[in-house]
Amino acid sequence: EYNVANKFKSITYTDSAAMMTSMMSNIVDVLSIVLICFTSVSLVVSSVMIGIITYISVVERTKEIGILRSLGARKSDVARVFIAESLMIGLASGILGVLLAYLISVPINLGLATLTAGISICTLQPLHAFIMILVSAGLTIIAGTIPSYIASRRDPVIALRGE
Repeated sequence: EYNVANKFKSITYTDSAAMMTSMMSNIVDVLSIVLICFTSVSLVVSSVMIGIITYISVVERTKEIGILRSLGARKSDVARVFIAESLMIGLASGILGVLLAYLISVPINLGLATLTAGISICTLQPLHAFIMILVSAGLTIIAGTIPSYIASRRDPVIALRGE
């Protein structure tokens, strides 16, 4: 509100557009923070699940680990096998996620075209898609590091003996 006072009367101007813009900006900021929190929880849960999947793979492939180690594979070679497996899972899931995001954006934009005067609401920039794929691959590598380390520490004799 702006007050202009003169000798005769006080005039009050209210800028409704600025007030509405400020309110909408606050609402968008709060929604962004909530979505970031949900996304963060989702990333942590998915990373833990990928670690569990990699660990299950290590447990199920103890014979393979024993054979690799008995043929002369170093501990780091065994770890690289499982890290590469995690990387492939991360790349596949990242590419699938980007493709699904793009496919979902098309009907959303078509559905909202009448409300937004033809302006695209959902756009997926190639740089952002590439960054999302890299983040997915990075998170799966991080999640697969501990199980791959466990696999590399297995004793070849015990791994070949166990079933």
